[in-house]
Amino acid sequence: MTTTNLPVFKTLPKFRPNVSKMVRGFSLLELILVISISAMSAAVAVPICSSNVKKAKLSEADANLGSIRTQLRIYYGQNSEYPREAPAGSVVGASWNDIDSGALTGRYFNDSSYSYVSATGTDFTLVCKAESMLKSDRTLNQSGILEGGH
Repeated sequence: MTTTNLPVFKTLPKFRPNVSKMVRGFSLLELILVISISAMSAAVAVPICSSNVKKAKLSEADANLGSIRTQLRIYYGQNSEYPREAPAGSVVGASWNDIDSGALTGRYFNDSSYSYVSATGTDFTLVCKAESMLKSDRTLNQSGILEGGH
């Protein structure tokens, strides 16, 4: 008979002998605290973000209306009157401007969102249709007064 020398294993020492046998995880109090802090952060952030989106929509509409107004003022300087257009006259492709197709297309509005009206040639109204992006149409007149859109 041969005898093999097998190693004898000792029990390993406990690394944390003073810690009771706790179940690992978060306590109910910790979970409630994290959830309530997250809810308060969301309650503050959501109104701020939606306000910024509204401002971005108005800024895009105002910038494009201002660009169209500049084209109209150039036309007026050359012809001493504004071009006469029936209501809902298209802006893009009109003979009185050099606005190319796609130039007024942005994140919220496109070329067809903008229209021009001038019955007399002495004044005009530019309109950015609300389409679901704004509460009402945004308008700009020859005096530079912006209205609506809120």
